[in-house]
Amino acid sequence: MLGIAQRWLNESLTSLGEMALLAWETLTSLVKRGAEMKELVYQVYFIGVKSQSVVLITGAFTGMVLCAQTYYQFHKVKMDSATLAVVSVSMLSELGPVLTALMVAGRVGASMAAELGTMRVTEQIDALRTLATHPVDYLVVPRVFATIIAMPLLTIESITVGIISAYLVGVHLLNIDATYAVYNMVKYSDPPELWMGIIKATVFGVIIAVISSYKGLNCPQGAEGVGRATTEAVVAASISILISNFFLTLTLTRLLY
Repeated sequence: MLGIAQRWLNESLTSLGEMALLAWETLTSLVKRGAEMKELVYQVYFIGVKSQSVVLITGAFTGMVLCAQTYYQFHKVKMDSATLAVVSVSMLSELGPVLTALMVAGRVGASMAAELGTMRVTEQIDALRTLATHPVDYLVVPRVFATIIAMPLLTIESITVGIISAYLVGVHLLNIDATYAVYNMVKYSDPPELWMGIIKATVFGVIIAVISSYKGLNCPQGAEGVGRATTEAVVAASISILISNFFLTLTLTRLLY
């Protein structure tokens, strides 16, 4: 049992170190060479535009559920007009970026890992090296850069739709006074909370792209290896998002407030 635990720890630390090296190599290449525009535009379209439906649905129903649950508790102490303020603060700093990142990790992360894993299994990555093309420059950099661009935009979209949905539910379904609800929402929603959400979304985008690319580039041979790499990419990205969210919250709260 001790040997298994030690082997698992060694493999985890090795993978973490290799991912850190991949992230550093990607950042260096991005700064020195940039990304190929055609591939970058396609990745922004694939990651950003084609993820809108799942992000909008997630944001809308999260805002509505949060509004309803908050209202039922606040109504007991006659604080109905503070409902939208709670929804706004929660969506801006926590639920907006985290849920958007989890949805994108499930959709985009799996696709990245599967695509790069298939390229590795079919030896297309080896062919790129034969043509003197660095796989990180050609494959990883556009995906990471596109995710950094798309994630904050998707998060802002999710936050906006969530707050609007909460307003419609609160005012038209739960009969909250619209004037006081909007006043309290604006009063207690500070700019640092929006910045916190945008910074978190950017970091989450890097996490998703780097982990998914790493799992795809190091995919075991065979169809089973591609499936395993895809699953590991989604699980590892989701867990990393939740863990990093805690530390980002502590750090950004001290820096922005």
